[in-house]
Amino acid sequence: MHTFKFHTLINMIAISLLSSPMTSAQKGPTLPVFENGQAQIVAGFSDPEKWIRHDLWVETEFDSDMDQQLDRMHVSVTRPIQTETEGLKLPVIYVTSPYFAGVAPDVPGAFWDVHQELGQESPPHLHPEVTRTGTRPIISNSHIKKWVPRGYILVHSSSPGTGLSQGSPTVGGPNESLAPKAVIDWLCGRAKGFTAPEDGTPVTAFWSTGKVGMTGTSYNGTLPLAAATTGVAGLEAIIPIAPNTSYYHYYRSNGLVRSPGGYLGEDIDVLYDFINSGAPSKRAANNARVRDTEMKNGMDRVTGDYNDFWAGRDYLNQMGGMKAALLMAHGFNDWNVMPEHSYRIYDEARRMGLDHQVYYHQQGHGGPPPMELMNRWFTHYLHGVENGVEQDPKAWIVRESDPMDRPTPYSDYPNPKTQMISFYLSPGAPAAGGLTLKQQTQSTQETLIDDAQYSSSVLAQMSPSENRLLYVTPVLSEDLHISGTPKISLRLASNKSAANLSVYLVSLPWSTSDDTKIIDNLITRGWADPQNTSLRDSAPMREGSFYTVNFDLMPDDQVIQKGQQIGLMIFSSDPEFTLIPKAGTELTLSLNDCVLTLPIVNGEMAVVQLFK
Repeated sequence: MHTFKFHTLINMIAISLLSSPMTSAQKGPTLPVFENGQAQIVAGFSDPEKWIRHDLWVETEFDSDMDQQLDRMHVSVTRPIQTETEGLKLPVIYVTSPYFAGVAPDVPGAFWDVHQELGQESPPHLHPEVTRTGTRPIISNSHIKKWVPRGYILVHSSSPGTGLSQGSPTVGGPNESLAPKAVIDWLCGRAKGFTAPEDGTPVTAFWSTGKVGMTGTSYNGTLPLAAATTGVAGLEAIIPIAPNTSYYHYYRSNGLVRSPGGYLGEDIDVLYDFINSGAPSKRAANNARVRDTEMKNGMDRVTGDYNDFWAGRDYLNQMGGMKAALLMAHGFNDWNVMPEHSYRIYDEARRMGLDHQVYYHQQGHGGPPPMELMNRWFTHYLHGVENGVEQDPKAWIVRESDPMDRPTPYSDYPNPKTQMISFYLSPGAPAAGGLTLKQQTQSTQETLIDDAQYSSSVLAQMSPSENRLLYVTPVLSEDLHISGTPKISLRLASNKSAANLSVYLVSLPWSTSDDTKIIDNLITRGWADPQNTSLRDSAPMREGSFYTVNFDLMPDDQVIQKGQQIGLMIFSSDPEFTLIPKAGTELTLSLNDCVLTLPIVNGEMAVVQLFK
């Protein structure tokens, strides 16, 4: 695999220009300009004082606030003046969000209290109100300076029940997919637009070519995928950045109630309150119907089961009609919207035969692809320039020491040279046992005692410790490249009917220096509920009985440096992510029935080097 850098590949690709800059002596219309497969900044499009900005409301197909009127979405348009004075039609980049009008304040008690015993009802929490920001109907200025000078129209809209958009928030309900669909339908001449939320004069998008691309980060990256799952004509390409693709995977993990990183105690109803910035007169009824009925009855913080409520908020289940080309972006160390969210959608788009690429970096939440990559994507799919982007490498991965805008290209993700290699556990508690290629023949059991006062980083450095089990490889004699999704199978018993299960893959020795990066210590991790192996039908564990728990850790692509050891750390409650019961639960592993499977580039060949 060649590891030439992104800018090198771009410079190697030559295309014919569709249009050229005008000289001072030439007269003619202002047109987009393309060089090296990318839309260029055009002086005639670049003066913000000459941009045309206007607001409107697009009529949807739904009535989510149940007022007997079809909901209208608030839309803001920014376009070059030439779309008015010269009859120029341009493609659209569209960004939609529930955040544009402000969010709920951070007040004590707004999140669920995670200090509780497992399997019990959670105590109630507060529901803070959003005070809408601003008095004018301004939505957002994001992305405008980036794309309008390059020959695009920028369109923003507020999600249902937020800002000046009508309807109700649902956090993943059907209206969050149908709302951007309606805006795209309007951009393509198939839906109605008006100058006001009630009545108003009809408005048409006469300046649109009918080619639309969407992008955004986090929730704003979820909504392009939501729109694409409708199969709406005209949505040609999407670039979701760190999107939440399943609210179950965001608030649960393999049957376990698990908070997103940095937001301990958040759940779907908390997010509902956070974005509920729509008309105050509609909030009480919306709250009663959505938050206090649908969400309360479906979210299930007692068992963590996957049910119809969560299935309806999982976009993987809705991809059958998707047609848009997908450029996915995510960080391997995003512990808010975790990297499984992007990979599960990328993998399905690949299976469906959709045009697809993925950009991964080694940082946390957010992080768009390099401008060159986004520009080539939108230039091809929205302007129709034949720049060869669909033949480019499918995976762009920022290596550990490289800047974010210099990813290394690979033919796909996971690395096609990856092989799954099994590692087995040998005893060593309360210090460290072994992680080896040979399965133990003698039956051995080791036990840990849950105590959430110790964080994962503390547990990784403690030796000995009765509060975690740790199994390590020999010191690596060569760098080891992991690419893909590690898998774990554990045979365990508990002295209680319910327990948290946390599994970390770490690089040892643990670094505490001031310049330590997260990738220096953490490889990947995952969480599961031992009593919920089917996800839908959890049942209390019988004390002392052994259960097999199989699940995936988070996808990763990381080079572990020689001189390090790979450690498998198993513990119970994770004070940064899980519910926190009283200390004392015991988990016992049957070591010869446990296996860790790692996706290793060059597989057996690399492992031979590993144990030299």
